[in-house]
Amino acid sequence: MSRRLPWIVAAAAGAALVGLLVARRAERVAVHPDPRPGITAERVLPPGLVLNTPGAAEAYAAARSAPAVLDGVYCHCECAKHLGHRSLLTCFESDHGAQCDICMGEATLAARLAAQGSSLDAIRRAIDERFGS
Repeated sequence: MSRRLPWIVAAAAGAALVGLLVARRAERVAVHPDPRPGITAERVLPPGLVLNTPGAAEAYAAARSAPAVLDGVYCHCECAKHLGHRSLLTCFESDHGAQCDICMGEATLAARLAAQGSSLDAIRRAIDERFGS
């Protein structure tokens, strides 16, 4: 028995590690919000108030062009947890979107796919594949 004890301990530790990794991965699954009916871009910052950072003007324009799509997308920068944001659209109601490459990338991708006629589910999958961890 004493010769098998190290192997039993190693197997138990390995199983615990696998369980921890699976649990951590499950925490990262994006839960996309349902877009609110009638949502508009009225709260998205206007061009004159957007910070002059690379890509910001295009990202805010994307948010203004597809607010219902962005309102149905989870932001992978995890601002929902840290800043209380409801959806990707919320990132563009302040200067947060201009300071975050993830927000800007998600917004421009979502608006481009929406303009090409992609469904919200297809847009969510594309964003999860590119920006999810």
